[in-house]
Amino acid sequence: MGTEPELVTIASDELLATISSMGAELQSIDDAHGNTYLWNGDPAWWSGRAPILFPIVGALANDTHRVGETTYTMTKHGFARRSRFEVITQAADRVTFRLTESAATLAQYPYRFCLDITFHIEGTTLSTSAIVRNSDSQPIPVSFGFHPAFLWPLPGAGQSEAQAVTFEYDETEPASRINASGLVDRTEPESRIRDRQLKLSPDLFDDDALLYLSPSSRRVWFGAANGQGTHLDVQFPDMPQLGIWTKPGGAPYLCIEPWYGYASPADFAGSLMDKPGTAILAIGEDKEFAMSVTVVR
Repeated sequence: MGTEPELVTIASDELLATISSMGAELQSIDDAHGNTYLWNGDPAWWSGRAPILFPIVGALANDTHRVGETTYTMTKHGFARRSRFEVITQAADRVTFRLTESAATLAQYPYRFCLDITFHIEGTTLSTSAIVRNSDSQPIPVSFGFHPAFLWPLPGAGQSEAQAVTFEYDETEPASRINASGLVDRTEPESRIRDRQLKLSPDLFDDDALLYLSPSSRRVWFGAANGQGTHLDVQFPDMPQLGIWTKPGGAPYLCIEPWYGYASPADFAGSLMDKPGTAILAIGEDKEFAMSVTVVR
């Protein structure tokens, strides 16, 4: 295997996506009309594009967790985004990447697993499916998250502050926020969503990400608040949490992040097995995490 990550391109007649074997991370989403929708990873703002979050989402207190009498260090969002995946299958419109345990992962997360991530394009829809399998001889704790960064303003949808995220349902639960250590420590006084819409402005993220820990919606639309022009239809049927974020100061992207799991509450000091938002996989059990993005013009 060479030192450079492998780049794989998949396409339909209407959409094209490139994915890197490093982190199984999307590098671009482009349509047949020459429009691009994914952030380019400019490190002046943020070098990420669409990292995969596994086996945790968000931060742990002091970046540590315990299994029995042993303390392990694992940094924010886990290790998948910095791991080299193997290409398992590839066709013109789909590709599957795989990550399994290694000495490096076992030093942070002492469990054996298999993570397969499949990207598939059909028409103007890019679907991503992640299947985690417990390969260990004991139950394992798992969280998983998607973190795609879309261009903001979205091309073909007007100016930045004329754009919005429209939810499937009118979410009355206020968003949660994290503290300087990345831990969930408070809830906003009231919901910022009105008539199903979260109106976007740079100062919305001065206090970091908006975390929706139990939203009713499993679908959002990103584009012009008036519904005109291009928009992205983002669906995440089995992902119970959602984060929305950009770097404060006017970064030109917006992350719409379906999650299964979230950062530790500030008062939580238990193990991953007890951490809120964690799935426990029995021996030999699989669990799927999926989302799709459709470009609507």
